[in-house]
Amino acid sequence: MSIAKNSQRHIVESFDPRAPGMAFYADPYPTYHALRELSPVHHCPDDTYFITRHGDLNRIYRDPKTFSSAKEAQFKPLFGDSPLFEHHTTSLVFSDPPLHTNVRKAIGDALAPRVIAAMEQRLVVLVDGLLDELEVRTTFDLIDDFASVIPLAVIGNLLDVAPEDRGPLRAWSAAILGALEFNRDQNRLDEGNRSVVAFVDFLLKLIASRRKDLRGDDIITRLVRWESGSFRLSDQQIVHQCIFLLNAGHETTTNLIGNGVHALLTHPAIHREVAADISLMGSAVEEFLRFDSPVQLGNRITTTDVEFDRIRIPQGTILTLCIGAANRDPEIFHDPDELNIRRSPNPHLAFGGGIHACAGMAIARLEARISIAQLLSRFPGLRLDGTAERTQRARFRGFLHLPMHI
Repeated sequence: MSIAKNSQRHIVESFDPRAPGMAFYADPYPTYHALRELSPVHHCPDDTYFITRHGDLNRIYRDPKTFSSAKEAQFKPLFGDSPLFEHHTTSLVFSDPPLHTNVRKAIGDALAPRVIAAMEQRLVVLVDGLLDELEVRTTFDLIDDFASVIPLAVIGNLLDVAPEDRGPLRAWSAAILGALEFNRDQNRLDEGNRSVVAFVDFLLKLIASRRKDLRGDDIITRLVRWESGSFRLSDQQIVHQCIFLLNAGHETTTNLIGNGVHALLTHPAIHREVAADISLMGSAVEEFLRFDSPVQLGNRITTTDVEFDRIRIPQGTILTLCIGAANRDPEIFHDPDELNIRRSPNPHLAFGGGIHACAGMAIARLEARISIAQLLSRFPGLRLDGTAERTQRARFRGFLHLPMHI
C-alpha cells in the first residue's frame, strides 16, 4: 500500500466528527476525500453514519419519507426540555410533512419572486453605503465590516425590524446555531438557550404589534395573515420560522461572501478574470457555493432499515450528510478541487435538495452576487492583509476574521 493510501486509511480509522481536530477546521477536504474514497458510508464512534458521495446525498434528499428531517429523537438527549429543543424541532428545516408542507408554503409565499426582485435596488444602495464607509480606510475586516452586515440588514428589512433594534440579532443567531455543533459544551448550550428565550420575547412583541395593523408587507405580517384552508400559523410557529430565517440567512450568507472573496484572492488569475468581466459573477457564485460550501453538514434519521453499498443501517439511525464532500465528488465534478468559475453544469448541493432545498436560496445568491461584484469594482487592488482566521466549526464553514487591504 502506498504512503498516500496509508495516510488516507489512518484518516478514516481515526475520524470522529465530534472531535475532528484543528487541521480539519482549517481544511476538511483531505479528510472528506479519504472518507469518500475508502469509506463513503462511514460508521462513526457514536453509532451514526457519515455520508460523503453526491449520489447518496441525492438519494436521501429525494426520499424524505425514509430519511426524516424531524429531530425530536436526535435532539431530546442533547437539549432536553429546553428552549433550544423547542426551536430546533419547530423550524422549517427540522420538520416533516404535513407541518413542513404548510410552513414551507407560507414562507414561500412570503418570499415570492416579486418580493426578492424588489430587494435588488435596496441591496445595491446598502452595499454602496458600506463601501463608502470602507473607502476612507486602508484596512478592514471583511467579516465584521462587510459580509456579516449585509445579510443582517437584508433579513432585518424583510422582517421590518428597526435598525436600532437589530444590535443583538447576530449574537443570538450565532449562539442558537452554535448549539448544533459537535464541539458544543454546557456554556454554549446555556448561551443558546438564553438566546432563544430573548429572541422569542423580541419577536412575540413584534407579532403583537403587527396583529394590530395587518396592512404591512414585511414577512412577519405576511406570516400572520397567511392561511391555507383551515391551517394558520400560531404565534409560536411564526416566531420559530422568523428565527430560522435569520439564522439560515445570516450565518450562511456571511460564510458565502467570506469564502467567495477568499477564494478569489487566493486565485489571482481568476480574481483578475472576474474583475475584468463582472458578468461572470453569477456563475462564480455557484462555484463558490460548490468549492467551499457555507453549510458543510446536514442530518437525517432513518425511519426504516436501509442499505448503502451492502451496509445495512437500522431504523432510527442518525445520518450526517456531508455536503462539502459531495460537492467535490470526482464522479460528478471534473477536477473537483479546482476553482472553475465557468463550470457548467454545476449540480452542487450547497442548498440541499428535495422538499428541504433552501427556501432562501434566491436571496443568498442575490446578496453574494451584488456584494462581491460591487466590492471588486470599488476596490480593484483588494488583497488579503494578515492572517485569515477560520471558525472552529464543522457544520458551518466560514471565517471569524478576514483582514483586507484596499
